Amino acid sequence: MTTTGSEHRHPPGTTAHLAAATAAAPGGTGGGTGADPGTGALGALLLADARLPTGGHAHSATLEGAMAAGLTAEQVPAYIRARLRTVASTEAAAAVLALRRARSPEPDYGPVQAALAARTPSPALRDASAGLGRGLARLARRIAPAHPAVTALGTAAAATPGLRTMRPVVLGALAAVFGMAPQATARAVLYDDAQTVTAAALKLDPGDPLTAVRWVLDSAPDIEEAVRRAAAVRVPADIPARSAPLIDQWAGEHAHATRRLFVA
Repeated sequence: MTTTGSEHRHPPGTTAHLAAATAAAPGGTGGGTGADPGTGALGALLLADARLPTGGHAHSATLEGAMAAGLTAEQVPAYIRARLRTVASTEAAAAVLALRRARSPEPDYGPVQAALAARTPSPALRDASAGLGRGLARLARRIAPAHPAVTALGTAAAATPGLRTMRPVVLGALAAVFGMAPQATARAVLYDDAQTVTAAALKLDPGDPLTAVRWVLDSAPDIEEAVRRAAAVRVPADIPARSAPLIDQWAGEHAHATRRLFVA
């Protein structure tokens, strides 16, 4: 069997091996059309960092609502997989399409925002995405206020009156600023979704943090399959409509809960 350089240095299945493979793969953080090898890799790490001051720590990816409805800690890995195959796949595809729009001479995110909003039937999930998008937009305007991908962000909200720019759209714009490839952009969305769930699980039902790390690593096949699909998106109609009715229901119930730890 032929092995790559990363496999010689890092045993398969380890976090180091996954990181090295991502950097070395076509379209990974270390390459891809239009990628800046000095910023693209760092940008991908920043967007996947829970310490990024954009408000993500206040969100549970609807896990709090799910657990209030009876989801157990043992079912969290299945919940992660369900999200990766549904709502997170939709968001990853939208982020990739926003990235492609951001690279055009005059970016217009309106069609991406409208398509994503139409594929997010839950008002609670739309509001949560817009709230996270606001935090990312503040970051984008601080680090690259004059970048065309950033100055055009207003075109997204203009397409959906009453709804601020949703997170995947802003993330796609930031990916353009950082010089990230489509695959790295999609992977950042999907990894963040899985990590958001695991971090929330440790607060809602404290357990061994190392078990949560295993959950994320075990989700790698689902993440990579979703990355492959998202990277193929070229037009708004290509964005998959993969809502999850139970997640929509739990998000709506959680939005009206009087006692909760997370915003959403």
